[in-house]
Amino acid sequence: MRQTAPIAISRRDMLARAAGGFGSLALASLLAEESLASVTDPLAPRAPHYAAKATNVIFMFSTGGASHVDTFDYKPKLFADHGKSITIDNWQGKLGEFTRYLKRPNWDFHPRGKSGIPVSDLFPHLGNVVDDLCVLNCVEGDHTGHDKATMGMHTGSFNFARPSIGSWVSYGLGTENRNLPSFMVLAPAAPYAGAQVWGSDFLPGCHQGTHVKPGPDPLPNVKPLSASESLQRLEMELRDQINAQHLSDRAGDAALEARIRSFETAFGMQREAPEAFDLSQESAATLESYGIKPGANSGFGWQCLVARRLIERGVRFIELIDTGSGSGENWDSHGDMQAHAPLAKAIDQPQAALIADLKQRGMLENTLVVWTTEFGRTPYNTSAEAKGREHHHQVFTSWMAGGGVKGGMIHGSSDEHGIGPATGRVHVHDFHATILHLLGLDHERLTFRHGGRDYRLTDVAGKVVEPILA
Repeated sequence: MRQTAPIAISRRDMLARAAGGFGSLALASLLAEESLASVTDPLAPRAPHYAAKATNVIFMFSTGGASHVDTFDYKPKLFADHGKSITIDNWQGKLGEFTRYLKRPNWDFHPRGKSGIPVSDLFPHLGNVVDDLCVLNCVEGDHTGHDKATMGMHTGSFNFARPSIGSWVSYGLGTENRNLPSFMVLAPAAPYAGAQVWGSDFLPGCHQGTHVKPGPDPLPNVKPLSASESLQRLEMELRDQINAQHLSDRAGDAALEARIRSFETAFGMQREAPEAFDLSQESAATLESYGIKPGANSGFGWQCLVARRLIERGVRFIELIDTGSGSGENWDSHGDMQAHAPLAKAIDQPQAALIADLKQRGMLENTLVVWTTEFGRTPYNTSAEAKGREHHHQVFTSWMAGGGVKGGMIHGSSDEHGIGPATGRVHVHDFHATILHLLGLDHERLTFRHGGRDYRLTDVAGKVVEPILA
């Protein structure tokens, strides 16, 4: 169940006691609310367009391009035809006729769970919860480059900067807890495309993702800075006057309102964030299930458990990024597919533990858990002896769990070698439309007018993947 700390004092008193600069700006925001009644709170909770299956999202992203044919897309024909030559018409985004050689997966597959879904030996723990997964073996993107594909998976635009999906969700639904950001990103490093993957672009700045970097100080600069309470009060009196005047002279300035509201959220984080990130409150059994050693403050297990705690406290959208964009640090396995082994091991147990943990707490039915990557990897290469795989945007795998999605099923399929979609094609726009739909948002109605045009996450395309809805 979600937990929010009880507030025994008024909001005005609470802000008046704030430390450092956060409280003064927050109080100025409150005064502005009282004097400028026409200003709408951009983070206030909003009703969805229709009844929602999910209220929150945990969006997990594996940077670099995880191979579909080595993970969840079982292709017996690819095993059988290893080393045989084929002719393809698209090589790394270039059209033409190319002779390439099929490459079998490095790992065997076995049917798992009551559903019998084939899962690679890369993911033994996820195999134990496969009956809760909806595996999409038919996702398709528009670009074979890391930056473009990563931006497309996050913003729906493969070529231009646009708001992140997390920002769109925050904009559409608001927040359930004003003491924490509505959109948070737990990542040791930015992926390809950088901070744009959690940027709000033309949406109000309060909807931008808050980046949390795992480590001993995941949220720096939220501790009170004032030397004493009396000094703080003097600072606040002056700042209140200046900020209130500044706001009154600029009524209706959305960017200014968003900035001041972000400071109000920062003040709330002083109170609530330290507790949310304190894993010492978790049992030894819980830590062990996620693969977390006592006292650890990093790793994907840490990210997953913190995500569960943030969801409990009302954070609307959380993204977990497991690796950065440096060479050899992600799933971009050009040289040798064995590089997938340690990467899969790092996320397998935590992901499975997260799903099981949410389920036993009664939270999975309202929390949509998503795993994806920017593209897959080629089922073939330039020689029969090649150990690695190249980029492959034509078809790849993602999965969803909870939040109104059917579990224990595979939707769609690639062709016999995993080269292109065969049935149930799901474009990135369809992927996004479905996530929004599960949150009760109509992707065609969730729009924002910018530069004389109404923009949306799915551009001018996208359809909800109806067969996967519970």
